[in-house]
Amino acid sequence: MIDDLTLHAHLIGRQGSRADLNTPVLVLDVEALDRNIAAMAALAAAKGVGLRPHAKTHKSVDIAKRQLAAGAFGVCCAKIGEAEVLADGGITGILITSPVAAPRAIERLAALAARGEGLMAVVDHPAVAKRLAAALAATGATLDVVIDIDPGIARTGVASAEQAVELARTVRGLPALRYRGVQFYCGSQQHIEDYAERRAAIVERTDYLASVIAGLTDAGFTPAIVTGSGTGTHRIDLDLGVFTELQAGSYVFMDKQYNDCDLTGDGSRPFETSLGVDARVVSANHSGLVTIDAGFKSLSTDGGLAVVRRGAPEDAFFAFMGDEHAALIAPDIGTLLAAGDPVTLTVPHCDPTVNLYDHYHVVAGDTLVDIWPVSARGRAR
Repeated sequence: MIDDLTLHAHLIGRQGSRADLNTPVLVLDVEALDRNIAAMAALAAAKGVGLRPHAKTHKSVDIAKRQLAAGAFGVCCAKIGEAEVLADGGITGILITSPVAAPRAIERLAALAARGEGLMAVVDHPAVAKRLAAALAATGATLDVVIDIDPGIARTGVASAEQAVELARTVRGLPALRYRGVQFYCGSQQHIEDYAERRAAIVERTDYLASVIAGLTDAGFTPAIVTGSGTGTHRIDLDLGVFTELQAGSYVFMDKQYNDCDLTGDGSRPFETSLGVDARVVSANHSGLVTIDAGFKSLSTDGGLAVVRRGAPEDAFFAFMGDEHAALIAPDIGTLLAAGDPVTLTVPHCDPTVNLYDHYHVVAGDTLVDIWPVSARGRAR
């Protein structure tokens, strides 16, 4: 089988070997990655807030280990399958942020609780909490849980303070479960590009969160953990001071969606773009257009269009041309570039793009220094 390791392992450590990678290929600048990891860890530490970054972004045991080494006390996973892979890779302190409700998935969660150090999960309904407790009782394991609070998008989570109190009361009555706190993730606010508009939206939602916490506290369920936030709102959430831990994930990579956002209010960029897709020109027969070998199968399509980072005019317009190809359109680009020339793209949305690849090709400058598996690729169940 011709896989990434067969194709590229011999290039590791050879000066300039990035230029010899077969494309399209997912490329990760390890120096920028480590600076991003350190920067977020320092911001959280300065505010006395814990960091549990979301691994649904990178799905990587290798990156999670770097985050833990930099001060994170755990990671988040969106699905039980991701959590299984990371736990088996030695990652501790995992929080599963989506409710686990299917019977077979609950069985897997109970089994993981028996071996996963520091495992936590969210719950958002008393009936599911009871099913989970029954499965845990069969294994003899216990599990810490946090109550997922709907931030207003009606995707998951309890819909009111009253429901939160009811669920907390149910959890406390189940010996296999330990109530730890609440989760509140404002996903729809993360990509509001204007800082002031995004801050106003988060302040309003945080007021609601505070009212739910007050309701729980009045009923005797003061949350020890208040977990949430994201790359788009981490600065605002740190300033507001309600969260005890942050779940930011995409800061390690910085895709086009987040690069379009003013994260700080002053236009500065606290994180670097470390992730990219290297592609090549495969056809250059028109003066104003060249075709590259990265199409729908190489880049997510839910976050807009990729943008050129290097190798072609930065203002070249990217346009998908099918499963395998895309066009770069700019005046005279067909005379500037020739078939075989390399181009690096900033991806539109990092999470689903990563899930298209088996490996990260880890580079320092123009040298391939390692190949890391996308450990939890495809673990959507």
